[in-house]
Amino acid sequence: MKLLVKFSRKKGSEPLIAKAVLETGVLINVERAYIESMAGEVLIDVPDSDAEKVSMNLKESGAGIEVLEDSVIRDEKECIDCGECISICPQEVFYFNEDWSLQMRSEKCVLCGKCTIACPHGALKLLQ
Repeated sequence: MKLLVKFSRKKGSEPLIAKAVLETGVLINVERAYIESMAGEVLIDVPDSDAEKVSMNLKESGAGIEVLEDSVIRDEKECIDCGECISICPQEVFYFNEDWSLQMRSEKCVLCGKCTIACPHGALKLLQ
């Protein structure tokens, strides 16, 4: 399960993710991180069975948690299967099937947004 973790350094500068791994025993995969001097946002992936435990631990440390059920949404009426998203996506989320229609592996998405910018028909949108 993907969790978007938002935190403020005003509450301290402890290593939230490392602390959560130590305290919960759950391995956490960091997929994307934007960290500035006073705040940050980290997209993590944790096993579904451990998501609640990790969420509670991070909330107790002062972080905000948002569960991301979906990643990129494709409007199939607008999509023309041009493949522009395939060429720009760093995670290989998009691919063509044997009939040359566009397919997605949403679980690989790290919500970078590059595909939404590249799509000439505006058929892709980030959920956040």
